[in-house]
Amino acid sequence: MLQRLSERLRAHRHPAGYRPGVTLEHVRRNLGLAHFVWSGPTTATVASDDGRLQLEIVERTESQWLMHLVMTEFVLRVPASMEGTARLELHHGGAIRRKGLRCRQRGADQALAARLQAAVTHDQGLYQALMPLDFKRLRIDLHERQWCVRLEHMGGSEVVNRMPAFRRYIALGGEQRAALLASLSGLQRVLASL
Repeated sequence: MLQRLSERLRAHRHPAGYRPGVTLEHVRRNLGLAHFVWSGPTTATVASDDGRLQLEIVERTESQWLMHLVMTEFVLRVPASMEGTARLELHHGGAIRRKGLRCRQRGADQALAARLQAAVTHDQGLYQALMPLDFKRLRIDLHERQWCVRLEHMGGSEVVNRMPAFRRYIALGGEQRAALLASLSGLQRVLASL
């Protein structure tokens, strides 16, 4: 009985009021890309208009007390020319104004993580695209000869409150859309050159 109870508590349940795919549909409209293919109720694959950038968008929920958030995560996969493991988390520096990019290395191969950090922070085009981008999380992993970038943007998300009842979508505006696509293209270029 205790085993069944713990399995039920560990099982991922969607919060009450969650509508799978609704936030992702808003993101589809905000991106305005010609190639947007649904691959599941909460996932889609997209490609830029020129076809050079291909990525996956995943909708996920995060429960809070009497509310939940629906966030979209942009996932980019790039083949790696090297083996090893590395994890790098990027965030903006500065408490009030953005003062550059800060990198946090996590993972076993410190030399590879340091090389990745140098490549990302010294690429001027990528730096200029990432600075105005309002991202919540940006993680770069290397595993089994493949780079995986996971970028969670502040826009393209939805806040759902139960008391008082309201639902608000945070749009992905034109400037942020351009910065997002430029950042992902820059990350693809930098990671392919490593």
